[in-house]
Amino acid sequence: MAASIVPFLGGVCLAAEANYDEAAVRQYTLPDILAGPDGTAVTTADGWRDIARPHQFKLLETFVYGRRLPAVPVSVTGKVERADCMLAGDVMAKRIQATIKLGDAPDALTTDVLLYLPKTARPAPVFLHLNFRGNHAEYPDPGIRLSTAWVPDNKATPEVEHVATEASRGTSSRGWPVESLVSRGYGMATAYCGDVFPDRADGRSSSALKSLGRPVEGTLPPDEPGGIATWAWQLSRVLDWLITLPEVDPTRVIVVGHSRLGKTALWAGACDERFAMVVSNDSGCGGAALSRRNFGETVGAITSRFPHWFCPTFATYADRETELPCDQHTLLAMTAPRPLYVASAVDDRWADPRGEFLSCVAAEPAWKLFGLDGLGTREYPAIDTPVGHSIGYHVRTGRHDLLPYDWQQFADFADRLLSK
Repeated sequence: MAASIVPFLGGVCLAAEANYDEAAVRQYTLPDILAGPDGTAVTTADGWRDIARPHQFKLLETFVYGRRLPAVPVSVTGKVERADCMLAGDVMAKRIQATIKLGDAPDALTTDVLLYLPKTARPAPVFLHLNFRGNHAEYPDPGIRLSTAWVPDNKATPEVEHVATEASRGTSSRGWPVESLVSRGYGMATAYCGDVFPDRADGRSSSALKSLGRPVEGTLPPDEPGGIATWAWQLSRVLDWLITLPEVDPTRVIVVGHSRLGKTALWAGACDERFAMVVSNDSGCGGAALSRRNFGETVGAITSRFPHWFCPTFATYADRETELPCDQHTLLAMTAPRPLYVASAVDDRWADPRGEFLSCVAAEPAWKLFGLDGLGTREYPAIDTPVGHSIGYHVRTGRHDLLPYDWQQFADFADRLLSK
């Protein structure tokens, strides 16, 4: 057990007494993901769809993320902007931008969507992810609209009093290698998570939850959704719009997320089976990593630092994770039978890479019901050596980050499982 410096949006914080000793990990038994309401395990794909999956999904709603938010109509505010552009490396692309209104309530919020597409005649598969600081920070293209929403300040990036500046353009581009993915035939779409729920403890009051009729202050119902559920809802609403575009293949939109937005991508994939593939990068506690493993970040640590992410009930399982009726392998299983990719980083011990891998192993029975191989191994892989079949996994060299190496593995996996 040792104090640990861990990353978070805006810098680092000191997490006291995190366990990084495998010998100190408690003994645990995981809940059966194939069990229905009466505890009986299903044995067929139909049983999964009709009995086990709805039951297991309800457990995740009740104890971790809060109830799934309802779909609302989306509409474009203003014009859809289309422009040809040259990306770095002389990669020709089409850039599309639009502001979409999320619902028809008078106080409905909007989100700006940015999309780069290859210059081809065929509809393209698209990777969709949410970003942390505004679309303009994702790529140094002066044509990208500058976010007008609240953004987190950071000494390392030039925001001023939570307002985006021109100097912040492209400051997050290392984690979004548009050129290489577009050159491989993929579209790359993004929207800013802060458009619908500012990532701060009091973000509810400025979030889309108000327009959806949810409480934004005072004592909340135990299964009240928080930031992660709201961001997952945002991803589905962006998907609603993306699949109307003739340039996008509606059957091959892949949801991706890093860190807290990796947790979000997994929940979005659970809530919305239109996503053809689900990708989690360094999502850790409350994401891909097993909560029952007292390694790195714990339920107590995450809910005390970020109480606005989950439903209130999740925090009540601090220091008693073994009593949770579900665990994160339940979340991973929600993707079945679609392809799932989970990525870790060897130095990101706070996110428990081994716990993410073991979660993939434990989720595999859901794919087996469909006659599919899941991960296909119980042996923890070597660093920088991807493994898997319908479930892909790698643990790469380095720290908590989203890197071009990760994206290349995601694209390789999609090439293999979503190609037409």
